[in-house]
Amino acid sequence: MASVSSQPQFRYTQPPSKVLHLRNLPWECTEEELIELGKPFGKVVNTKCNVGANRNQAFIEFADLNQAIAMISYYASSSEPAQVRGKTVYLQYSNRQEIVNNKTAADVAGNVLLVTIEGDDARLVSIDVLHLVFSAFGFVHKITTFEKTAGFQALVQFSDAETATSAKTALDSRSIPRYLLPDHVGPCTLRITYSGHTDLSVKFQSHRSRDYTNPYLPVAPSAIDGSGQISVGLDGKKLEPESNVLLASIENMQYAVTLDVLHMVFSAFGPVQKIAMFDKNGGVQALIQYPDVQTAVVAKEALEGHCIYDGGFCKLHISYSRHTDLSIKINNDRSRDYTIPNIPIVNSQPSILGQQPVQMMSPAVPQFNGAQFAPTDQAVMPQPSAGWGPTVPAVPQSVPLQMHNQPYMPPGTLPLPSQMGPGMMQSGAPPATLPPYHRGHVQ
Repeated sequence: MASVSSQPQFRYTQPPSKVLHLRNLPWECTEEELIELGKPFGKVVNTKCNVGANRNQAFIEFADLNQAIAMISYYASSSEPAQVRGKTVYLQYSNRQEIVNNKTAADVAGNVLLVTIEGDDARLVSIDVLHLVFSAFGFVHKITTFEKTAGFQALVQFSDAETATSAKTALDSRSIPRYLLPDHVGPCTLRITYSGHTDLSVKFQSHRSRDYTNPYLPVAPSAIDGSGQISVGLDGKKLEPESNVLLASIENMQYAVTLDVLHMVFSAFGPVQKIAMFDKNGGVQALIQYPDVQTAVVAKEALEGHCIYDGGFCKLHISYSRHTDLSIKINNDRSRDYTIPNIPIVNSQPSILGQQPVQMMSPAVPQFNGAQFAPTDQAVMPQPSAGWGPTVPAVPQSVPLQMHNQPYMPPGTLPLPSQMGPGMMQSGAPPATLPPYHRGHVQ
């Protein structure tokens, strides 16, 4: 489909009419702006604004046919196109001879609002955020979200037209409060009109539709774990349903990665509640549970594709898990429930890279000798990098990063033997590189 810039400014397929059709207008173009555009050519007696799916078209009606012809003729021969707010406006004769101002559904107040969310991250605005915004004006009965040519949209149903009108008046052209949006979602603006619907049909509760009047409505699988549907973002990439539990796969595992190493890495972004490690498809994977989804989102975005050790060793690939609460029956070197710290630790399984002597109850003794896992053809051990990837500058943090059960060590330094905790390496393999971020914040 041709872009807007390649469209002709005039179309001559229609015979002359005193009504002109204008396209490519700015959003919410006003009647005053249309009258001002036509004033040099004659008297504008009627207008019809904001028509079309994108609300960027309009009609203007002149008092006389010759006035409309004069406007078309002028811009057809002028090097300067017709413009409104700096946007080029495309003109043509309308196939109607007069404007009949029949009110559309968007002009008639009703109890259902049509909401268009504008912004680069509009697709990432959840139905729960919309419910928080609109429920400030009254009880919200139902919400459905969908994507149209105009962008990401929602229908919001109130009890009556008065409540809907108060919400529309207060929220139209306003931005969603920053504190309601996750840190990774940019500013989003609401454009609101009335809908012709009076009662939305919601067949099940999901991440795209919600009926707050019927708690017994079936719940779609996608609302629980995302297995029922695959969401696609505005960039065409698949969007994983977010979860508070992350699935981490470890690639190029030249050095041992213990449960304590994972805890040290992932707790930099918030309290880790549970970790479970397991072998799958010839590699090592782990499930890491946070108390909330937002903390998991921050950790995933910061750690995805980065390496625990310098030199490209132990690369992390992270996705969201369909689990929400891990079942940890025993604390050992492969699973840990940090919400119950007093449970004795049982070393019931060998190390993931072979039999290794482990002293789990003594924090002053390392769990394993990292030299056993070093590459045999490498005389010099790789040095820890300054951060998670080359794009992060090696700048010391002004506020020390507080770790759970582990002291924060600046990049490039080794802990003293007295500072060694369970799972921290004393020789051989390099220390795990800590992300240069404060808790819950990504720079």
